[in-house]
Amino acid sequence: MPTQLEELVSFLHSPQPAVRQIALDNLVGFSTGASQSIFKYDNCRAIQDLKELAKEKSKILMQQSVTILANLSGDPELRRLIANDAAFVKYLASKICDLNNTCADIMCILLANLAKEDTITQIFDAEREIFDEKAENDNKVFGSTKLMDCLMDCFVKGCDRKLNKYANFDYLSYFFADIARFKRGREYFIQNQEYDGVTPISKLLVFTEKYDSKTRREGVASTIKNSLFDSETHERLLTDEDINLLPYILLPIADAKDSEIDEEDMFNLPDELQLLPEDKKRDPIPAIICVHLESILLLCTTKAARKYMRSKSVYPLVRELHKNIEDEDIGELCYRIVNMLMRGDPNLGPVEEMPAKNGEDPEEGEEEAVDIEIEQNEEDDDDEDSDDDVMVEVA
Repeated sequence: MPTQLEELVSFLHSPQPAVRQIALDNLVGFSTGASQSIFKYDNCRAIQDLKELAKEKSKILMQQSVTILANLSGDPELRRLIANDAAFVKYLASKICDLNNTCADIMCILLANLAKEDTITQIFDAEREIFDEKAENDNKVFGSTKLMDCLMDCFVKGCDRKLNKYANFDYLSYFFADIARFKRGREYFIQNQEYDGVTPISKLLVFTEKYDSKTRREGVASTIKNSLFDSETHERLLTDEDINLLPYILLPIADAKDSEIDEEDMFNLPDELQLLPEDKKRDPIPAIICVHLESILLLCTTKAARKYMRSKSVYPLVRELHKNIEDEDIGELCYRIVNMLMRGDPNLGPVEEMPAKNGEDPEEGEEEAVDIEIEQNEEDDDDEDSDDDVMVEVA
């Protein structure tokens, strides 16, 4: 016999709109934690009901149903049910691109959570649905009918609510990070796109220093890292002036007070890192710095990339970071980078030791640091920061 809450869930497909609204009003608060199990009643019928309610014209119905779906997508079984519905994923992504949508940011959270399923790659084959034929300005924003291109345009052009006064699209960065785990996703970010002739990853780089949005910075940093798992692309990403990847990985780890970089090394730094303003600070979040260091570590897997980074004074910059930041994870990554970057080629002469802190041995862990796993299971999540699903706070 169903419990009272399970009966309430069954009201989501009531033929009476008022009953569905009352059910939603009361169920939002039960969409997190242990109470999520009530939505599995009647073979998870609630998921289909919620997907249909998310397409309602009522803003309240749409917001509440999408909020519940976003929270339920933390459960692998329920997330799979949502993500496997190609028509709904297409609707969801297209609705995010509706510039009058008041629920766009919540939908970005749901889409980001669904990107943990490998079926999400179907989005590369989808075309954007248009919901409002009167939205003439949309054609000026989107240069492509492909959904993935439109989502990229929303993220880049819609920053700080410039496109949609109700949305900043920051959570799309987490979606990009997860979809870059898949080979097709990585290929999208590092290849020029037909509709504008630009490499998508180059559009994201500027946001590595958007210090008023932790979400955007974190997601972009992880997208860059996950896009680097194919080592054959590293040399192009570093040397192509239209992409110019390296400065945007180094800027978040640099500080104007890195005073012990000598004049010659300073001159060899990328132009963007020379003569930093006096108020230039490192990223205040150690976890984000770690993601950028992991990107540098991945770039160390090819000899050509190591040579290029040595020529750009990456080692002195990493040395200064290690010296001035008291963080165990950052310190370990700095040592691994030095082991790869400066000790990886037998033709190099003696390398200056990075000063040890707190009695640490600079040689400790050297053998382990040399072995970097660059092969990736298409279904594994290489971005540690995106392992957790995003939950929507219930007012």
